[in-house]
Amino acid sequence: MDLTLLRTFVMVHRAGSFTRAAALLGLSQPAVTSQIRTLERQLGRPLFLRRARGVTPTAIGDELAHRAAPHLDALVEIAETELDEESGVRTLHLAGPPEFTSVRALPALTPLVAQGLALRSSFFTGAEEALEGLAAGHHDLAIATARPRGGLLAATALCDEEHVLVAAPRWAGRLGPGALRHKGPVVLEQLPVVEVHESLPLVSRYWAAVFESRPALAGTVVVPDLRAVLECTAAGAGLAVLPRYLCERALERGEVVALLDPPVPPLRTYFLAVRTGTLSLPHIARAHEWLLRAAADW
Repeated sequence: MDLTLLRTFVMVHRAGSFTRAAALLGLSQPAVTSQIRTLERQLGRPLFLRRARGVTPTAIGDELAHRAAPHLDALVEIAETELDEESGVRTLHLAGPPEFTSVRALPALTPLVAQGLALRSSFFTGAEEALEGLAAGHHDLAIATARPRGGLLAATALCDEEHVLVAAPRWAGRLGPGALRHKGPVVLEQLPVVEVHESLPLVSRYWAAVFESRPALAGTVVVPDLRAVLECTAAGAGLAVLPRYLCERALERGEVVALLDPPVPPLRTYFLAVRTGTLSLPHIARAHEWLLRAAADW
């Protein structure tokens, strides 16, 4: 049986769609459809049922995927291991949000460098782009704020990120004691806002969780990096919503202050995603385990 047909079949099975499998394989959809039909003719059985959205495997399709996928994954492992042996170094390609990856993930993985691991990192502000790159084989691991769907990728909850509403001390002084307790978001909406996008994604999420409302605010300073948001906020540009891990030291030094201490702080969950089958590769499995272990203290 042609291994190319099996590879295409397994990709469709994991992706749940001819269109998505074609994009991941770098083929046209008609080419993928033709290969699946060829394989179905060879087997004399239908492998997929066409639905309005994507495809679902038949019983024989599920059985074939269960039997073929491990062997195809093993062939990938052999090929990648040989490449690693030729270069003498195993390289891990990690994708994730720039701030979290820089401050949390990469420092946690650096001890593995002494064990022969090379690190390459790509930064993405959106989860979809990082997960698509992972599915396409551009990355080995991806950190994302959304859990991927389907069987192509597997994900494990990595950690929860607490969001804090902060501002420079002078702004807190202007608000006055008890102002937030009595007037709530109304008084906050008099302050300038520092954010990563015009849509105010962090501030909007905070308002929805804490005040159950939408903010009547507009971005005064908009910069596409949370580290820049922190620096601008500490310099007095306005209020911001930041992950606690990023602003913890600034809070301790008094460069910014928390404007509120809600009983249930807003949280965002990070997921560690991997392509199905690639945890059989030792360097990916080791980095995956290392990150999960480190995240227990985050």
